[in-house]
Parts: sequence; C-alpha cells; structure tokens
Amino acid sequence: MLTFAVRLLVEQDGQLLFLRQTKKNGGRFSLIGGNVEDREFAREALAREALEEAGIHVHPETLQLVHVLHRHKLKKNETLLVLYFRTERFHGEPLSQEPKKFRDVRWFPIQLLPAEVSKATRHVLEAIQRGEIYSEYPARSKVLAHWEQEASEKEGFAIP
Repeated sequence: MLTFAVRLLVEQDGQLLFLRQTKKNGGRFSLIGGNVEDREFAREALAREALEEAGIHVHPETLQLVHVLHRHKLKKNETLLVLYFRTERFHGEPLSQEPKKFRDVRWFPIQLLPAEVSKATRHVLEAIQRGEIYSEYPARSKVLAHWEQEASEKEGFAIP
C-alpha cells in the first residue's frame, strides 16, 4: 500500500525548524509533517500539521514544493510518497503542541544538523541542496535485493 505524506521545511535565518521526539517515539529530530488525509490537499495537510505539532500558522498557498521522495520502509513493508515543501513565512512562536510525541522544537543551521536527524531526512536535504526535485530512499539496489530475499524466503529457501 502506498502512503501519501508531507513534510515541511521551515527556514529562518539559515536555520531549519525541527521537532524533538520523546524517547518513547525514538528521540530523533524530525520535520513537521504527517500523512495526507482523505479529502485533503497536500499543502492543507501541512498547514494542519504545522498548527497541530508546532503551534504555527502557515498559509497553504505560500508553501513551495521543493522535493518528492519515493521511500520504502523495508522493515515495516511500507511505501511512501513524501512531498517536501518549504516556507519562510509563518505566524506564531514554534512550541511543541503534542508533548507525548515531541519534547520541544529547535532550530539548527542547515550545515550543522545533529546526529539524531534520520538518514532519510539527511538524504532529502542533500538532494535539495543539489537541486534534485525527486529521489528514492533507500537506494534502488538495496530495495531490489530486499525484495529478492523476501521472495526466496517465501519459496522456502534463503539466499546465503
């Protein structure tokens, strides 16, 4: 099944806004975002998520599409199509609105991200810096090898 998701790059003075997850939720730094719900457009979903997660107001029409990620979460057997939007315009002071999910919010310079930012998010930010509008994660070769291994295991024999 394909999940349609969105993420928001909120930029201010060369820094990006991140949400710090609680330890129970992984303890990583993540971007504002979530899944696009039925009868919702991508930019509207991000405006909703920005308010729900960080307490900031963004206008959907000001959000600029900067990247599309086709992602396979191999351990969870999930496939996502994630649209990344950018904005520098928002109203309100960013604060965690979901303390059970996010401890706080923090700004980081784009070139000095903490180790707790996921490999997938780093992949996307690097692709954006290279001017790429589309990318796949993980690498196609890794995904195909995983699927081949799964098929072999289903047939009753595993490739060593």
